[in-house]
Amino acid sequence: MLSACGQSNSESAKIEEGKVNVITSFYPVYAFTTAIGGEDANVINLLPTGVEPHDWTPKSQDIVNTSKAQLFLYNGAGLEGWVPNFLKSLNSDSQVKSVAVSDGVSLLTAEGDDGHNHGEEHEDEHAEEAEGSEDVADHHVDPHTWVSPKSAIVMAENIKNSLVEVDPDHQDGYEQRYEELRTKLEALDQRFTDELSKVSKKEIVVSHQAFGYLVRDYGLTQHAIMGLSPDAEPTGQDIVNLSKLVKEEGIKYIFFEELVSDKLAKTLAGEAGVETMVLNPVEGLTKEQEANGDDYFTLMEKNLQNLLIALK
Repeated sequence: MLSACGQSNSESAKIEEGKVNVITSFYPVYAFTTAIGGEDANVINLLPTGVEPHDWTPKSQDIVNTSKAQLFLYNGAGLEGWVPNFLKSLNSDSQVKSVAVSDGVSLLTAEGDDGHNHGEEHEDEHAEEAEGSEDVADHHVDPHTWVSPKSAIVMAENIKNSLVEVDPDHQDGYEQRYEELRTKLEALDQRFTDELSKVSKKEIVVSHQAFGYLVRDYGLTQHAIMGLSPDAEPTGQDIVNLSKLVKEEGIKYIFFEELVSDKLAKTLAGEAGVETMVLNPVEGLTKEQEANGDDYFTLMEKNLQNLLIALK
Protein backbone atom coordinates (compact mmCIF):
# COMPACT_ATOMS: atom_id res chain seq x y z
CA MET A 1 0.00 0.00 0.00
CA LEU A 2 1.28 3.44 -0.90
CA SER A 3 0.62 5.64 2.07
CA ALA A 4 1.01 9.39 2.02
CA CYS A 5 0.83 9.56 5.77
CA GLY A 6 3.98 9.79 7.78
CA GLN A 7 6.03 11.14 4.89
CA SER A 8 9.45 11.82 6.37
CA ASN A 9 11.29 14.77 4.92
CA SER A 10 14.83 15.90 5.44
CA GLU A 11 13.96 18.56 8.01
CA SER A 12 12.83 15.99 10.59
CA ALA A 13 14.15 12.64 9.38
CA LYS A 14 17.20 10.88 10.77
CA ILE A 15 19.62 8.40 9.23
CA GLU A 16 19.08 4.98 10.87
CA GLU A 17 21.98 2.66 11.65
CA GLY A 18 21.47 -0.97 10.61
CA LYS A 19 19.03 -0.15 7.79
CA VAL A 20 19.57 0.82 4.20
CA ASN A 21 19.06 4.60 4.12
CA VAL A 22 17.56 5.98 0.93
CA ILE A 23 17.21 9.67 0.07
CA THR A 24 14.59 10.52 -2.57
CA SER A 25 14.29 13.82 -4.43
CA PHE A 26 10.51 14.29 -4.53
CA TYR A 27 7.13 12.67 -3.88
CA PRO A 28 6.60 10.08 -6.67
CA VAL A 29 10.10 8.63 -6.20
CA TYR A 30 9.53 8.64 -2.43
CA ALA A 31 6.12 6.95 -2.77
CA PHE A 32 7.40 4.12 -4.98
CA THR A 33 10.53 3.66 -2.84
CA THR A 34 8.62 3.37 0.44
CA ALA A 35 6.24 0.88 -1.18
CA ILE A 36 9.12 -1.33 -2.38
CA GLY A 37 11.44 -0.72 0.57
CA GLY A 38 8.87 -1.56 3.23
CA GLU A 39 10.32 -2.20 6.67
CA ASP A 40 13.78 -2.91 5.20
CA ALA A 41 14.52 0.67 4.10
CA ASN A 42 14.59 4.02 5.88
CA VAL A 43 13.40 6.44 3.19
CA ILE A 44 13.85 10.21 3.58
CA ASN A 45 12.24 12.56 1.07
CA LEU A 46 14.03 15.85 0.38
CA LEU A 47 11.03 17.91 -0.73
CA PRO A 48 8.69 19.07 2.05
CA THR A 49 4.92 18.65 1.66
CA GLY A 50 3.24 21.37 -0.40
CA VAL A 51 6.41 22.51 -2.23
CA GLU A 52 6.55 22.56 -6.05
CA PRO A 53 9.73 20.70 -7.15
CA HIS A 54 10.72 23.17 -9.87
CA ASP A 55 11.17 25.85 -7.17
CA TRP A 56 13.15 23.88 -4.57
CA THR A 57 16.87 23.80 -3.72
CA PRO A 58 18.63 21.58 -1.13
CA LYS A 59 19.66 22.70 2.37
CA SER A 60 22.83 21.83 4.29
CA GLN A 61 21.01 19.10 6.30
CA ASP A 62 20.07 17.43 3.00
CA ILE A 63 23.76 17.22 2.09
CA VAL A 64 24.59 15.75 5.53
CA ASN A 65 21.86 13.08 5.29
CA THR A 66 22.63 12.14 1.71
CA SER A 67 26.36 11.84 2.45
CA LYS A 68 25.53 9.18 5.09
CA ALA A 69 22.94 7.31 3.00
CA GLN A 70 23.49 4.23 0.83
CA LEU A 71 21.21 5.34 -2.01
CA PHE A 72 20.09 8.63 -3.56
CA LEU A 73 17.18 8.26 -5.98
CA TYR A 74 16.08 11.13 -8.19
CA ASN A 75 13.89 11.37 -11.27
CA GLY A 76 16.44 12.65 -13.78
CA ALA A 77 15.44 13.75 -17.30
CA GLY A 78 16.32 17.30 -16.26
CA LEU A 79 13.73 17.71 -13.47
CA GLU A 80 16.21 18.30 -10.65
CA GLY A 81 18.63 20.88 -12.06
CA TRP A 82 20.36 21.05 -8.66
CA VAL A 83 21.55 17.41 -8.68
CA PRO A 84 25.04 17.78 -10.29
CA ASN A 85 26.15 20.46 -7.79
CA PHE A 86 24.43 18.63 -4.94
CA LEU A 87 26.39 15.44 -5.64
CA LYS A 88 29.65 17.40 -5.86
CA SER A 89 28.99 18.90 -2.41
CA LEU A 90 28.59 15.52 -0.64
CA ASN A 91 31.31 14.45 1.83
CA SER A 92 34.39 13.10 0.05
CA ASP A 93 34.11 9.77 1.91
CA SER A 94 30.41 9.30 1.03
CA GLN A 95 29.56 5.88 -0.40
CA VAL A 96 26.09 6.88 -1.61
CA LYS A 97 25.01 5.46 -4.97
CA SER A 98 22.96 7.92 -7.06
CA VAL A 99 20.41 6.66 -9.59
CA ALA A 100 18.17 8.53 -12.06
CA VAL A 101 15.05 6.36 -11.87
CA SER A 102 13.63 7.57 -15.21
CA ASP A 103 16.43 5.73 -17.08
CA GLY A 104 14.83 3.49 -19.69
CA VAL A 105 11.73 5.64 -20.19
CA SER A 106 11.49 6.78 -23.81
CA LEU A 107 11.87 10.52 -23.22
CA LEU A 108 9.82 13.22 -24.90
CA THR A 109 11.04 16.57 -26.11
CA ALA A 110 9.16 19.85 -26.39
CA GLU A 111 9.85 21.79 -29.56
CA GLY A 112 9.36 25.50 -29.98
CA ASP A 113 10.20 28.85 -28.44
CA ASP A 114 10.97 28.56 -24.73
CA GLY A 115 9.18 25.24 -24.40
CA HIS A 116 5.78 26.75 -25.28
CA ASN A 117 4.81 23.96 -27.59
CA HIS A 118 1.16 23.15 -27.94
CA GLY A 119 0.89 19.39 -28.12
CA GLU A 120 3.67 18.75 -30.63
CA GLU A 121 5.66 16.39 -28.43
CA HIS A 122 7.83 13.80 -30.05
CA GLU A 123 10.46 11.36 -28.95
CA ASP A 124 14.12 12.26 -29.24
CA GLU A 125 16.74 9.55 -29.12
CA HIS A 126 19.25 12.15 -27.92
CA ALA A 127 17.09 13.37 -25.05
CA GLU A 128 19.01 11.38 -22.45
CA GLU A 129 22.31 12.91 -23.59
CA ALA A 130 20.83 16.37 -23.12
CA GLU A 131 19.92 15.81 -19.48
CA GLY A 132 22.95 17.55 -18.01
CA SER A 133 22.39 20.80 -19.88
CA GLU A 134 20.23 23.16 -17.88
CA ASP A 135 19.18 25.08 -20.97
CA VAL A 136 18.15 21.93 -22.78
CA ALA A 137 16.51 20.51 -19.68
CA ASP A 138 14.44 23.66 -19.21
CA HIS A 139 13.38 23.98 -22.81
CA HIS A 140 13.52 20.58 -24.50
CA VAL A 141 13.43 17.40 -22.43
CA ASP A 142 10.08 16.78 -20.74
CA PRO A 143 10.93 15.45 -17.25
CA HIS A 144 7.37 14.57 -16.13
CA THR A 145 7.77 10.83 -16.70
CA TRP A 146 5.86 9.57 -13.63
CA VAL A 147 2.53 11.12 -14.77
CA SER A 148 1.99 8.09 -17.02
CA PRO A 149 1.50 4.75 -15.23
CA LYS A 150 3.42 3.09 -18.11
CA SER A 151 6.54 5.15 -17.26
CA ALA A 152 5.94 4.68 -13.53
CA ILE A 153 6.31 0.90 -14.01
CA VAL A 154 9.80 1.45 -15.52
CA MET A 155 10.71 3.77 -12.64
CA ALA A 156 9.52 1.28 -10.03
CA GLU A 157 11.69 -1.46 -11.52
CA ASN A 158 14.74 0.84 -11.44
CA ILE A 159 14.04 1.60 -7.78
CA LYS A 160 13.72 -2.10 -6.95
CA ASN A 161 16.95 -2.95 -8.77
CA SER A 162 18.78 -0.15 -6.94
CA LEU A 163 17.57 -1.37 -3.54
CA VAL A 164 18.61 -4.95 -4.34
CA GLU A 165 22.05 -3.77 -5.46
CA VAL A 166 22.85 -1.87 -2.25
CA ASP A 167 21.02 -4.31 0.09
CA PRO A 168 21.05 -7.83 -1.42
CA ASP A 169 20.25 -9.41 1.97
CA HIS A 170 16.66 -8.18 1.66
CA GLN A 171 16.21 -8.97 -2.04
CA ASP A 172 13.21 -11.28 -1.49
CA GLY A 173 11.26 -8.56 0.32
CA TYR A 174 12.09 -5.94 -2.29
CA GLU A 175 11.10 -8.29 -5.13
CA GLN A 176 7.81 -9.23 -3.46
CA ARG A 177 6.78 -5.64 -2.68
CA TYR A 178 7.83 -4.51 -6.16
CA GLU A 179 5.56 -7.16 -7.70
CA GLU A 180 2.66 -5.85 -5.58
CA LEU A 181 3.35 -2.28 -6.69
CA ARG A 182 3.78 -3.27 -10.33
CA THR A 183 0.43 -5.12 -10.24
CA LYS A 184 -1.28 -1.95 -8.97
CA LEU A 185 0.44 0.22 -11.58
CA GLU A 186 -0.50 -2.21 -14.37
CA ALA A 187 -4.14 -2.16 -13.20
CA LEU A 188 -4.06 1.66 -13.20
CA ASP A 189 -2.53 1.65 -16.70
CA GLN A 190 -5.27 -0.70 -17.91
CA ARG A 191 -7.99 1.57 -16.49
CA PHE A 192 -6.51 4.61 -18.26
CA THR A 193 -6.23 2.61 -21.50
CA ASP A 194 -9.78 1.23 -21.35
CA GLU A 195 -11.57 4.40 -20.22
CA LEU A 196 -9.73 6.90 -22.42
CA SER A 197 -10.15 4.74 -25.53
CA LYS A 198 -13.92 5.37 -25.24
CA VAL A 199 -13.88 9.19 -25.14
CA SER A 200 -14.95 11.13 -28.23
CA LYS A 201 -12.71 14.17 -27.61
CA LYS A 202 -8.93 13.90 -27.45
CA GLU A 203 -7.74 17.49 -26.82
CA ILE A 204 -6.96 18.88 -23.35
CA VAL A 205 -5.81 22.37 -22.34
CA VAL A 206 -3.52 22.49 -19.29
CA SER A 207 -1.83 25.30 -17.40
CA HIS A 208 1.65 23.66 -17.29
CA GLN A 209 3.01 21.27 -19.90
CA ALA A 210 3.34 18.36 -17.48
CA PHE A 211 1.23 15.70 -19.19
CA GLY A 212 3.27 14.77 -22.27
CA TYR A 213 3.78 11.14 -21.23
CA LEU A 214 0.15 10.75 -20.20
CA VAL A 215 -1.19 12.07 -23.50
CA ARG A 216 1.35 10.10 -25.55
CA ASP A 217 0.52 6.81 -23.85
CA TYR A 218 -3.28 7.19 -23.92
CA GLY A 219 -3.92 8.82 -27.28
CA LEU A 220 -4.62 12.42 -26.22
CA THR A 221 -3.10 15.81 -27.15
CA GLN A 222 -2.20 18.54 -24.64
CA HIS A 223 -2.18 22.26 -25.32
CA ALA A 224 -0.29 24.12 -22.59
CA ILE A 225 -0.72 27.74 -21.47
CA MET A 226 2.85 27.61 -20.11
CA GLY A 227 5.88 25.55 -21.11
CA LEU A 228 7.70 22.79 -19.24
CA SER A 229 8.44 25.19 -16.37
CA PRO A 230 5.35 26.26 -14.40
CA ASP A 231 6.94 29.73 -14.11
CA ALA A 232 7.01 30.34 -17.88
CA GLU A 233 4.82 33.28 -18.89
CA PRO A 234 2.61 33.05 -21.99
CA THR A 235 2.24 36.06 -24.30
CA GLY A 236 -1.10 37.74 -24.90
CA GLN A 237 -1.05 36.12 -28.35
CA ASP A 238 -0.66 32.67 -26.74
CA ILE A 239 -3.84 33.29 -24.73
CA VAL A 240 -5.73 34.52 -27.83
CA ASN A 241 -4.61 31.46 -29.84
CA LEU A 242 -5.56 29.04 -27.09
CA SER A 243 -8.91 30.73 -26.57
CA LYS A 244 -9.61 30.28 -30.29
CA LEU A 245 -8.60 26.61 -30.09
CA VAL A 246 -10.83 26.04 -27.05
CA LYS A 247 -13.84 27.42 -28.94
CA GLU A 248 -13.05 25.56 -32.17
CA GLU A 249 -12.55 22.20 -30.44
CA GLY A 250 -15.55 22.60 -28.14
CA ILE A 251 -13.30 22.25 -25.07
CA LYS A 252 -15.32 22.72 -21.85
CA TYR A 253 -12.59 22.77 -19.16
CA ILE A 254 -9.15 24.30 -18.66
CA PHE A 255 -7.03 22.19 -16.32
CA PHE A 256 -4.90 23.67 -13.53
CA GLU A 257 -2.84 22.11 -10.72
CA GLU A 258 -2.87 22.65 -6.96
CA LEU A 259 0.81 23.45 -6.30
CA VAL A 260 0.89 26.23 -8.91
CA SER A 261 -1.20 29.43 -9.20
CA ASP A 262 -4.45 28.93 -11.14
CA LYS A 263 -4.51 32.59 -12.29
CA LEU A 264 -3.61 31.92 -15.94
CA ALA A 265 -6.00 28.98 -16.24
CA LYS A 266 -8.80 31.17 -14.87
CA THR A 267 -7.83 34.02 -17.25
CA LEU A 268 -8.03 31.69 -20.26
CA ALA A 269 -11.24 30.04 -19.01
CA GLY A 270 -12.82 33.50 -18.61
CA GLU A 271 -11.65 34.54 -22.08
CA ALA A 272 -13.04 31.36 -23.66
CA GLY A 273 -16.20 31.14 -21.52
CA VAL A 274 -15.42 27.72 -20.03
CA GLU A 275 -14.74 26.25 -16.56
CA THR A 276 -11.57 25.14 -14.75
CA MET A 277 -10.82 21.75 -13.21
CA VAL A 278 -7.82 20.09 -11.54
CA LEU A 279 -5.44 17.79 -13.43
CA ASN A 280 -2.72 16.86 -10.99
CA PRO A 281 0.86 16.23 -12.19
CA VAL A 282 1.46 14.40 -8.86
CA GLU A 283 4.68 16.30 -8.20
CA GLY A 284 3.87 16.46 -4.50
CA LEU A 285 1.06 16.37 -1.97
CA THR A 286 -0.62 19.40 -0.46
CA LYS A 287 -0.88 19.35 3.34
CA GLU A 288 -4.60 18.66 2.97
CA GLN A 289 -4.00 15.69 0.66
CA GLU A 290 -1.43 14.29 3.07
CA ALA A 291 -3.90 14.64 5.97
CA ASN A 292 -6.58 12.88 3.88
CA GLY A 293 -4.29 9.91 3.18
CA ASP A 294 -4.09 10.62 -0.54
CA ASP A 295 -1.31 8.99 -2.54
CA TYR A 296 -0.11 8.50 -6.13
CA PHE A 297 -2.98 6.11 -6.88
CA THR A 298 -5.82 8.20 -5.44
CA LEU A 299 -4.54 11.30 -7.26
CA MET A 300 -4.16 9.45 -10.57
CA GLU A 301 -7.66 7.94 -10.22
CA LYS A 302 -9.03 11.45 -9.66
CA ASN A 303 -7.12 12.59 -12.77
CA LEU A 304 -8.77 9.84 -14.79
CA GLN A 305 -12.26 10.81 -13.54
CA ASN A 306 -11.63 14.49 -14.36
CA LEU A 307 -10.32 13.62 -17.84
CA LEU A 308 -13.45 11.55 -18.50
CA ILE A 309 -15.67 14.51 -17.47
CA ALA A 310 -13.70 16.95 -19.65
CA LEU A 311 -13.54 14.70 -22.72
CA LYS A 312 -17.21 13.72 -22.85
